[in-house]
Amino acid sequence: MSATPRIVSLLPSTTEIVCALGLESALVGITHECDFPPSVVDKPRLTASRISHETMTSAEIDHAVRSQLDGHGSIYDLAEDKLRSLKPDLILTQELCEVCAVSYKTVERAARMFDAGVRVVSLEPNTIADIFENIKMIGELVGRKAEAERLVANLAARLDRVRDSLPADINRPRTLMLEWLEPPFSPGHWVPEQVAIAGGDQGFGKAGHRSVTTTAAEINDYAPEVIVMIPCGYYKEDILRQLPKSTLPEGWNDLPAVRSGSICATDATSYFSRPGPRVVDGAEILARILHPDVFGATDDEQAIRVPADLYRF
Repeated sequence: MSATPRIVSLLPSTTEIVCALGLESALVGITHECDFPPSVVDKPRLTASRISHETMTSAEIDHAVRSQLDGHGSIYDLAEDKLRSLKPDLILTQELCEVCAVSYKTVERAARMFDAGVRVVSLEPNTIADIFENIKMIGELVGRKAEAERLVANLAARLDRVRDSLPADINRPRTLMLEWLEPPFSPGHWVPEQVAIAGGDQGFGKAGHRSVTTTAAEINDYAPEVIVMIPCGYYKEDILRQLPKSTLPEGWNDLPAVRSGSICATDATSYFSRPGPRVVDGAEILARILHPDVFGATDDEQAIRVPADLYRF
């Protein structure tokens, strides 16, 4: 592989990592979802989704995803001919979640049809530590080891600053990070870690594990004091558009967070769904949501309060 390989990124998170390492010019192909940094939007796009966040409700998307995957299909298409024409040296992809990206088997099959050798690297982050290790791995692969180590050191230092700013006796509010609206999903992977770092109670969800569907009974038993809506792949505007079409769990109106108006929406796809550098931004935003007296209040770019008149239950 050359010192600066031709890179295809089939994950928005790896696109962000490659650019953070100063190799945006080496990116020859990206996914339809890659939108950060904004300067990548004109790169060749190699994937398309069969599901529309814009026209389908939260429940309809969940049903469509389950139907496709239960039938061993895929919700994404890969432009294999276009991929081959770009002649990449390195393809970055994943096997972690078939809802998040084009099937690894599809990518591997396409790569085998190349005339020249191409390296396909699958990344499997489940925790913040895994994300940092992936950044270092990509740095090694693309000849930017020192830059990757500096980036990880900076990101880790930012998380330490959040932790160190919290008083030892800080009240940790019960925090529900809602990863899908209908049906409701409890958080997994690195999100419970973000909650703990930000000074919240991480009792709802399992760090390092997949996010899973939850129930009204589980949510009511937890009695969250703060609810942060982070449905996977959604921006704030998507959440506000979807809420009137989504039926929230029974007992929603009696939850402490709902009674106190402590419900907000943030850009899940930027700060919580993607295992890239901006998970640290997510922890910092969450710290502002949970402890504005310590970190300062969020602005409308970071998070917005969800109006009560948007709820259906």
